[in-house]
Amino acid sequence: MKNNFKLHPNRRKFLNLCFILFFLVSIVTFSQETKKDTTRINQLDTVLISAIRIDTKTPVTFTNLTKKEFKTRNLGQDIPILMNYLPSVVTTSDAGNGIGYTGIRVRGSDATRVNITINGIPYNDSESQGTYWVNMPDFASSLESVQLQRGVGSSTNGSGAFGASLNMLTDNYSKTSSGEISNSGGSFNSRKNTVKFSTGLMNTETGSAQSFEIAGRLSVLKSDGYIDRASSDLKSYFLQGTFVGKTTLIKALAFGGKEKTYQSWNGIDATTLESNRTFNSAGMFTDQFGNIRFYDNETDNYQQDHYQLHWNEKILNKWNTNLAFHYTKGKGYFENYIEDAAFTDYGLLPVGVEVSTDLIRQKWLDNDFYGTTFSTNYKEEKLNLVIGGAYNKYEGAHFGNVIWARFASQSELGDRYYDDFATKTDGNLFVKANFQLSEKVSLYGDLQIRNVHYKVNSLETGVVNDNFNFFNPKAGFNYDINSKNTIYFSFARANREPNRDDYTNGNPKPEQLNDFELGWRLTSEKAKLNVTAYYMKYKNQLVLTGALNEVGAPLRENVGDSYRLGLELDANIYLSNKWLLRPNIALSNNKNQDFYFQKDGNLINYGNTNIAFSPNIVVGNCVTFAPSENLQFSVLSKFVGKQFMGNIDSANSELPSYFVNDLNISYEIQPKSVFKSVLFSVLVNNLFNTKYVSNGYYYTYDDTWTNPGSTITLDGAGYYPQAGINFLAGITMKF
Repeated sequence: MKNNFKLHPNRRKFLNLCFILFFLVSIVTFSQETKKDTTRINQLDTVLISAIRIDTKTPVTFTNLTKKEFKTRNLGQDIPILMNYLPSVVTTSDAGNGIGYTGIRVRGSDATRVNITINGIPYNDSESQGTYWVNMPDFASSLESVQLQRGVGSSTNGSGAFGASLNMLTDNYSKTSSGEISNSGGSFNSRKNTVKFSTGLMNTETGSAQSFEIAGRLSVLKSDGYIDRASSDLKSYFLQGTFVGKTTLIKALAFGGKEKTYQSWNGIDATTLESNRTFNSAGMFTDQFGNIRFYDNETDNYQQDHYQLHWNEKILNKWNTNLAFHYTKGKGYFENYIEDAAFTDYGLLPVGVEVSTDLIRQKWLDNDFYGTTFSTNYKEEKLNLVIGGAYNKYEGAHFGNVIWARFASQSELGDRYYDDFATKTDGNLFVKANFQLSEKVSLYGDLQIRNVHYKVNSLETGVVNDNFNFFNPKAGFNYDINSKNTIYFSFARANREPNRDDYTNGNPKPEQLNDFELGWRLTSEKAKLNVTAYYMKYKNQLVLTGALNEVGAPLRENVGDSYRLGLELDANIYLSNKWLLRPNIALSNNKNQDFYFQKDGNLINYGNTNIAFSPNIVVGNCVTFAPSENLQFSVLSKFVGKQFMGNIDSANSELPSYFVNDLNISYEIQPKSVFKSVLFSVLVNNLFNTKYVSNGYYYTYDDTWTNPGSTITLDGAGYYPQAGINFLAGITMKF
């Protein structure tokens, strides 16, 4: 896609101001270093982590995943696939092999309800609330660590967390210079090529208190995909400059990606699933001679560029501050061949007796997201206090072009058949604290106020000018039974606004969640164990209906009262210095209460029904055997119980359970010259060639053609099959 990167004057001023501030702060820091504390900052986490992350002193359920833990599997698959084996996590891939469009659900909540941040900056799309990992291919190669907080979690920036919060921290600075070349390839003509570099901290030899580092990454990924024509052509970059002073850390980051993927969101029906699992109907049309053909550019094209500026400062011995500015530019389109399109749907006049035409259309997005986040942290022996907030604004243009038509009517080059603009502002303030009441008891409190204003006027949504004010309190305690055992309890409330598609489907209400969590943590030399019981009580929850819109996005509706009740267990068990087990299991009961549904012309109360896409059991395990320090074998297993793709427990909407296993082998050597290390990795996905489906959709319709004069509701389902046994292999050389 051609990158027509053009900034609005106000946004250009904002971006310029951010980088001017970076250099001004650097100058001020140079001139004032001698007046400050001599403690040296070692990493970005020291300040930022206090605002967005939690530890075992906080009564919240979480899992950490470090660079070391996923480096042997980072061979091209997206971040959700790398996280597949975490507790309560279910992942899926449109292309069937984890490259391209991928999705994640946590505790049955879809990706629009998982709050994603990068260095504390919101990443979820402001309007759809979704997370499109395909826009940041190979981002895992620039991550230091991720933390998944299940449930409401602690206060964070961006949209409210209704299933989980996932916060990602990018690479720390390096003290020494380094380089890295990583290449991998495998099934479905998949390949990834990555280069990284770091200058290391400069000026350290002279004894200077100030140092700089410049680091970066370039990546190219391509894959044909498991599904027919579900190809991906992905490119990404990451660049950061770091200034380190005695008490100051400043980072300027630029990263982004460009993707072109052949569409594969249509899925297939049950009959095709049995006869031709890889069939893809996207782009299919019948030419003038009656031949079935596929349009070769039925593609999704998007570029997204991110800019972040972080200033972290240590003040005295107890205070830390963090101030960040950010700007994200996104622009792109998807293209479709449409058969027999009605002229009126595209603002065209009939041509003679013709009332429809074949055409090719493009639907565009052109959006800007910018703002600031800030926090200050006060930490002493008994008190850890964080005060912070954010203010962000989104501006998004939606428009469509017809680039070719068999009968062009009165259309002119560049005409738009729809053109609308949306704005959304999102501001929050929060204060949270951990207080050590006694040797065994610590208290936790977290208060957040959030204001959201969404404004749009389009044919799809109608006129929307909604303003929401949310108050989200959280509280809990930790009790240390002894040095190895801790129990905790927390209560958290979350409120959340509807997304754009919710307005398209009707008049949605904001939703509310009360989350109760009771947990036990065990830490010993041989094992780490976490057990959590949770009860998530919803009001007006926007649950997935099972249906999709025309671009493959899932639709939702308010369901009144509903709940999720569950038990999660995850452990690290050290059998010896060579064997490690990491099992996890999640058991849950997910119900709509007094659920009403229109069927056969009548509104029927179905009573308590299962919430769509919410399996009652999810099990994961990782068995690792390391016969030597450099050689490692891991078998990763995942079982997902059956789930319904709709909310009326229809047999036709059932998605069968599945059990898959992956094998990961890695071997690392440290040559005496040229390279610091050479890592060989092999990943065999779906080791036993299981035929399974990880996602799908469910729809109902009134059969008025064959039953005139009566209303009979029929239903059906679509499926997204995943690849059988396949492999990726790679080599990473560090120098």
